[in-house]
Amino acid sequence: MSEAHEEVMRRFVEEVINNGNFSILDELLHPNYVYRSPDQELCGPEGLKGLFDAYRTAFPNLNVDIDDLVVADDKAVISITLTGTHEGDLMGIAATGKQVMVNGMVLIRFEDGKIVEEWEILDQLTMFQQLGVVSLPA
Repeated sequence: MSEAHEEVMRRFVEEVINNGNFSILDELLHPNYVYRSPDQELCGPEGLKGLFDAYRTAFPNLNVDIDDLVVADDKAVISITLTGTHEGDLMGIAATGKQVMVNGMVLIRFEDGKIVEEWEILDQLTMFQQLGVVSLPA
């Protein structure tokens, strides 16, 4: 089952996130799918589609690279690097034209061979620093 779960994750990143192919979400996501991050919880494919629409609007050239992917039983952990150019509104931040490179980790749980839960941590502080909207004291 580990190989099947790995394939689901690789397809999810490449086809859904990088290529914006939302038509396969029903194939990859369990009907009870839930996405969680420190500041939000989204349910079902439509909630996730809204999140990715917002990111793809802000970063039309959005790309996620898989740095590491570990699968065991019904869970996977993926380490990612997100890159893109800020060309649209992001959380009320007008386009800056700046490039970002941000790291993140996602814990995934599978049910019936599909993604049923995700817990994502994305280094938003670094992203906001790269966009020039947050600075830290020296």
